[in-house]
Amino acid sequence: MFARTTSLIALLALSSTALAQTAPPVPPQTAVDPSIWPAPKWPYATNPQHEARIADMLKKMSLEEKVGQVLQADIASVTPDDVRKYHLGSVLNGGNSAPDNDEFAPPEKWLALADRFYDASMDRSDGKLPIPIFWGTDAVHGHSNIVGATLFPHNIGLGAARDPDLIERIGAATALEVRATGQEWTFAPTITVPQDYRWGRAYEGYSSDPKLVASYVGRMIKGLQGEPGGESVMAGPHVIASTKHYLADGGTTDGRDQGDAQISETELRDTHGIPYVPAIEAGVETVMTSFSSWNGTKIAGHKGLVTNILKERMNFGGLVVTDWNAHGQVAGCTNASCPQALLAGIDMYMAPDSWRDLYGTLLKQVKDGTVPMTRLDDAVARILRVKLRMGLFDVGKPSARPHSGDWKMLGAPEHRAIAREAVRKSLVLLKHQGSVLPIRAGAKVLVAGDGADDIGRQSGGWTLTWQGTGLDNSRFPGATSIYKGLSDAITATGGTATLSPDGSFSAKPDVAVVVFGETPYAEFQGDRKTLQLSDELSQPFATMKKLKAAGIPVVAVMITGRPLFVNPALNTADAFVVAWLPGSEGAGLADVLVQRRDRRAPYDFTGKLPTPWPATADAKGAALYPFGYGLTIAGAAQPWKPLSEDPGVADAATQGVFLERGLPAPSWSFYVSDQPADQTRITTVPLEALGGRASVTATDHIVQEGARRFDIKSGSAMISLATQAPIDLTRETNGDVLLVTTIRRDGAIGGPVTIGQRTGPGGATVPADLIAKLPQGQWTRVGIPLKCFAGAGANMASIDEPFQLRLAGGGSLSLARVALGTDADQRISCP
Repeated sequence: MFARTTSLIALLALSSTALAQTAPPVPPQTAVDPSIWPAPKWPYATNPQHEARIADMLKKMSLEEKVGQVLQADIASVTPDDVRKYHLGSVLNGGNSAPDNDEFAPPEKWLALADRFYDASMDRSDGKLPIPIFWGTDAVHGHSNIVGATLFPHNIGLGAARDPDLIERIGAATALEVRATGQEWTFAPTITVPQDYRWGRAYEGYSSDPKLVASYVGRMIKGLQGEPGGESVMAGPHVIASTKHYLADGGTTDGRDQGDAQISETELRDTHGIPYVPAIEAGVETVMTSFSSWNGTKIAGHKGLVTNILKERMNFGGLVVTDWNAHGQVAGCTNASCPQALLAGIDMYMAPDSWRDLYGTLLKQVKDGTVPMTRLDDAVARILRVKLRMGLFDVGKPSARPHSGDWKMLGAPEHRAIAREAVRKSLVLLKHQGSVLPIRAGAKVLVAGDGADDIGRQSGGWTLTWQGTGLDNSRFPGATSIYKGLSDAITATGGTATLSPDGSFSAKPDVAVVVFGETPYAEFQGDRKTLQLSDELSQPFATMKKLKAAGIPVVAVMITGRPLFVNPALNTADAFVVAWLPGSEGAGLADVLVQRRDRRAPYDFTGKLPTPWPATADAKGAALYPFGYGLTIAGAAQPWKPLSEDPGVADAATQGVFLERGLPAPSWSFYVSDQPADQTRITTVPLEALGGRASVTATDHIVQEGARRFDIKSGSAMISLATQAPIDLTRETNGDVLLVTTIRRDGAIGGPVTIGQRTGPGGATVPADLIAKLPQGQWTRVGIPLKCFAGAGANMASIDEPFQLRLAGGGSLSLARVALGTDADQRISCP
């Protein structure tokens, strides 16, 4: 700790007394036993000059300056003028925020905005201390927010590679690309240890095995930050890292994002705590707490885990930051007020859009003694210590620093070469029958599947946008799709490659490669009820069977963020390759699949499963292939015993889907009504309702009869989806999640249109006149932020009807899908 003056000590004593009188009640917490936890060595020695400087700054800083330092605001909700006025310590760009609200902004705009934020933080015109701000970004598989950056495989694929040296090189390359655009802090590496792969963030973890995860952590941090105790981070080609999400976000019951890990302290330590030992020993500068809970207590409010274990027992000397508005989920807290988090040991609130309210309440809580000055000073000291240790005070504004504006680093050939190496090392061969691999030189190859020529799909979530959706190949200059990589390699041997997503052909090929699997997703959207693909994504299974029936050998290539039940594809294909989420360098697949022009064998498969592969779609069922499984082409052929194609579960519904293909999801009901007088449940169609004023018929969307058309002749009507068991949408409301309706206007719509949500006897509605103006006959995805309903008074913790579409003056429209989502063709703004 740094030295304090006598007067400051007296002031702190008074604040502590006030705390005893006014501190908010601490919610019940599962007790911890620090003595059973490891005590890693923090690698940074105390720097007397830094400590003296910190003490001097704390003495000179006003309360307002101190409160500003512990707040991190999202660039979509803060300006450089705000940074100047409120003395904010940090900014971040969330999954969907970017300079000028342009997710595809060129790198020059990122660097220019970094300069503006820095200049604002160093402005002395108000007589305050100049303290440089730092900017955090989710560079989780490369600098993935920037068009043209290298995209490495997501962590689950890197876990299959079993190569710590490679991990360090990926970290170093990522740091250089981040430095080019002026940021100093990446929210990586994710060192979660997923135990249930229904969890939508499971691909962010290297493995379900804590020892494998631990073997990577220190090397990634070294690549990002450099050697602890060497030159400062900012002097070298580095950025500071953040291990996340502390603790046990991958251990929640039923794989629910932001859920509760109901496990013993021993399991908490041995499964989820182990990777934090090498992280701390590598000198990771920041730790991000999880949204999730341990035995009922949110981590961001758990003093035992944050202060007693992480800081005191495990000797972590950096700063602790929350996740996105996670403080608002702590018992007794809101996004606008949460002294409990600071008291638990949090040093910085990630308060993207709530920072202004939090600033005001925290000022009052320090003044009235709810938060003692000792705790605030400690948090600020930790933030200043990190900024000093990383050299932030010494390097000037972002554009003047080493490596800034070096655009050739974005997608540099040497970085793409590392990514391509990572792709080939991460591939796992689950099946190989006969001699289909390697694909011989000069072969005629059919490349099928709608994922074959889609760089966005092979890159997954956290790619340019939060969910990684809505992207075409033009957004990835310099990148290579799986098809392009195969085509280049096959053509180089004198062969031909033909792209045919549906598997059709005019001339019979020698072999077919069918690329299939998941579409991009991130948190919220990624949670699943079962370990299987939806019906729509399972269509390539039929393509494989058709090709096999024509006597064509089939190589199945699966793009996925997790192991899934795909026994029908495994039974059909001659070879089955798990490509995970390979990123921008799809050519890495061809390096293993295709024989070279000189007829030498390509690289062989070396990837091993980072987690068991399921035998059924039941997440708690038996494994088909164990952890560490993976074949090689050179190995002995394995006899094939046909697998059961029974998934062993009732349905594959994705959480957050209320209407799919015009039909309500299981446990949901679909109604047309003129409440409260008349309500008709929609089961079979066609039907008439509302005394003949309304008719409901089937219409097509993607598939035959994949939607329902409503013709309301006159008067008011409501179309709704309801459940008997209310759902809790608070966590989705906290994020930038939308209620997305896939809708088609079929005729004129009269009178006001609203969309509402019901909560018991009450509810909330949002004007939706945009629907009456949609292009006639054209399907459109219309989204409304859940925050709109919360702001209008809906109790988001208990939603009975998430969708109530009211037409005041009749009209004609069709509905295909209603679900939670993160992107839409048109968005309705909150009133």
